Amino acid sequence: MEKRLTFGYALTGSFCTFERSVRQIEALTEKGINIIPIMSYNAYNTDTRFGTAEYFIEKIERITGKKIIHTLTEAEPIGPKNLTDLMIVLPCSGNTLAKLRNGIYDTPVTLAVKSHLRNQKPVLIGVSSNDSLSSSAKNIGELLNFRHYYFIPMTQDNPQKKPFSIVCDFEKVYEAAVCALKGEQIQPIIF
Repeated sequence: MEKRLTFGYALTGSFCTFERSVRQIEALTEKGINIIPIMSYNAYNTDTRFGTAEYFIEKIERITGKKIIHTLTEAEPIGPKNLTDLMIVLPCSGNTLAKLRNGIYDTPVTLAVKSHLRNQKPVLIGVSSNDSLSSSAKNIGELLNFRHYYFIPMTQDNPQKKPFSIVCDFEKVYEAAVCALKGEQIQPIIF
């Protein structure tokens, strides 16, 4: 029997995309993938106009059947215990992109990625940031050249009102994950 895949699934502070991200957690679990949920400090603790932290925590924990990893001490064992086949960061904020690019592992999400990478397994990034085509662009470009990093296809979400904003295509998460597990970058990256 084939081993059931386990994905780490990490959410960072692009709160406007949380509902779409949670729908992808649900879609992946429906495909039989075991999901280990992870949230940054801000994602885990912040109520916004898009929903309360409690609402998203309850929903994610109900879908996955697991408590959310939300501290550094909970995130650190992911690599040593070889818990994940793939790490998804969705949404990945500009702040998290910068931290990953520069090796700063001071949040549960960035430490989960670092811990996962010790096993040389893929990390799939779903960009969602208002500064993706300005100050975060260099981090996206450089991470594209880092070993084991892959991106979900992305596009400008509102070029007239937010000309530097990029959001990934949430409907391509599974397809991008399959490619990343094979060591391939799904194409096109930008559409």
